[in-house]
Amino acid sequence: MILPKKFYSRSTLQVAKGLLGCFLVREYKSRIIKAMITETEAYIGEDDLACHASRGKTPRTVVMYDQPGRAYIYMVYGMYHCLNIVTEKKDFPAAVLIRGVQIKEVSYNKTNGPGKLCKFLRIDKCLNRWDITRGEKLWIEGRDSNIKLPRIKKSKRMGIDYAKHCREYLWRFHLTIK
Repeated sequence: MILPKKFYSRSTLQVAKGLLGCFLVREYKSRIIKAMITETEAYIGEDDLACHASRGKTPRTVVMYDQPGRAYIYMVYGMYHCLNIVTEKKDFPAAVLIRGVQIKEVSYNKTNGPGKLCKFLRIDKCLNRWDITRGEKLWIEGRDSNIKLPRIKKSKRMGIDYAKHCREYLWRFHLTIK
């Protein structure tokens, strides 16, 4: 079942944990790839110095102020795309970064980072602002409630040393994958 808008309308921390074990689905050139989400990070509001919206609404961050359930895709280091899902409510900038996924029969080393997973799944800026609740091109399906997930671990977010006290927040969530 495709996750509805109300799933993303909740607290960003709830969404970040709730996405673990769900399936990121990419339809590309008539092919469907399903990837289990194994790692996420939360970014919440203009007061979060690690959040792109900490400097307010800009052409880059305007999507973060949009409706929940939108894809926020940006480029880092001039070569890697990162996929975030907008959360909470319109006009409040918050999103969950999809940091890692696992795909059956694909080496985890190809999808264990936000840039790697976007490259593998062919996710780029043409999907920025995409409504992921539509069930076309890019969407997320809920996990099977019968499947027991490994314990969810939390830790500090990665690559945000510049974010002063906000770098200490335990807003990274991940499953232990063997």
